[in-house]
Amino acid sequence: MNTPPTGSLHHIELWVPHIGRAREEWGWILGRLGYEPFQNWDLGSSWRLGGTYIVAEESPALSGRLHERTSPGLNHLAFHAGPREQVDTLIREGAGHGWQQLFADRYPHAGGPDHYAGYLVNSDGFEVELVAAG
Repeated sequence: MNTPPTGSLHHIELWVPHIGRAREEWGWILGRLGYEPFQNWDLGSSWRLGGTYIVAEESPALSGRLHERTSPGLNHLAFHAGPREQVDTLIREGAGHGWQQLFADRYPHAGGPDHYAGYLVNSDGFEVELVAAG
């Protein structure tokens, strides 16, 4: 049995205002990044890659319906997204799956001249950074 390294991520749980929309948007991006459907229940879904999984849940305990990436809390999730061509494809296809490009005027170097990445935000305000290999 392989024991994960101490400090590695076990899972991330995102509370979302609309689970159907989250299943479509998160399911698309996570699927393209190699995650596979893991769990499903009435108000939630998860996707797994290796020993890590990401949960989207429309919890009945939500205290609000709006995620603000510029407020204290989660700003974004950054993923290794493969070669530059893969990042370009994900950025281009994102709009058809509920994701809009951020920082388009500085793409693909919004994170700096030596950092090739794309940034997307979904309908609920969650941001992902897609980092190219190399």
